[in-house]
Amino acid sequence: QVQPVESGGGLVQPGGSLRLSCAASGRTFSHLHIGWFRQAPGEEREFVARISWSGSRTDYADSVRGRFTISRDNAKNTVSLRMNSLKPEDTAVYYCAAARTWGLGTSDYNYWGQGTQVTVSS
Repeated sequence: QVQPVESGGGLVQPGGSLRLSCAASGRTFSHLHIGWFRQAPGEEREFVARISWSGSRTDYADSVRGRFTISRDNAKNTVSLRMNSLKPEDTAVYYCAAARTWGLGTSDYNYWGQGTQVTVSS
């Protein structure tokens, strides 16, 4: 069983940066694709970024491309999401999820964390 745990959320001013981390126990974590999703109040959960199990492939939502960077360290069973130039519309609960298949939808992901709140406000 893989249980992702997110950390690093908080309150930041517009234009600022945050780094989210996703850690997970379990030997299979390094063999799973990892995705970050976010959900704002009253909105559907949406895809943000994903990284393949080897780290060789990454993908981003248009709304964050060029501002967010996803990376992973399989030796430490961790995945990071570096978020720069944050905007108020980035405010949401951010979730880390693990998947056996390379997909974009929430149904493609098998294991989910509890989420971490990111608030972008002055």
